[in-house]
Amino acid sequence: MSESFTIAIDGPAAAGKGTISKAVAAHYGFGHLDTGLLYRAVGARMLEGVAPIEAAQNLTPDDLARDDLRGPEVAQAASKVAVVAEVRAALVDFQRAFARRVGGAVLDGRDIGTVICPYAQVKLFVTASAEVRARRRFLELTAAGKVISLEEVLADVKARDDRDMNRAEAPLKPAEDAVLIDTSDLSIEDALAAALAVIEERRSAS
Repeated sequence: MSESFTIAIDGPAAAGKGTISKAVAAHYGFGHLDTGLLYRAVGARMLEGVAPIEAAQNLTPDDLARDDLRGPEVAQAASKVAVVAEVRAALVDFQRAFARRVGGAVLDGRDIGTVICPYAQVKLFVTASAEVRARRRFLELTAAGKVISLEEVLADVKARDDRDMNRAEAPLKPAEDAVLIDTSDLSIEDALAAALAVIEERRSAS
């Protein structure tokens, strides 16, 4: 497609929004931006001693290509820097420019449908119970060789949810016109099918 078409996919950690977003982007040939990666990159720089606002204002492609952005320590740091209004402001323009790209864009994060792209043609909110999300993250971490207990992962998930949902700046919540997809009891294939059904309905109506 030559015109822009924006799909906003929000939700908490380990709900499946990243997997769904990548698959949706591949299905339609759209560009994909994991906006959480921006905050993880800022968080990683903060852990190295760089002030969060400075890191956000000077983010580079190399920062986004680091191979240490998926660990739990960086995830917690990302959640902490995401509450800083100046950090969010520094990253807004980058995200909005990507969303307007010709050929279509899929953005996943926590405030895409509410703040970054309130004009998006499709808004999805992908969620799952904290227990299900913790188990998914636990299996992912232990498969990568991380020594951690399921209880620790669940505590981390709940702490991050609390921070994300209760921050003053752009809290995690569904947009009023977002379609909720609960993946607690869905396979990846079923979750993707549910997302594509919503998108196809919106595309045919536009």
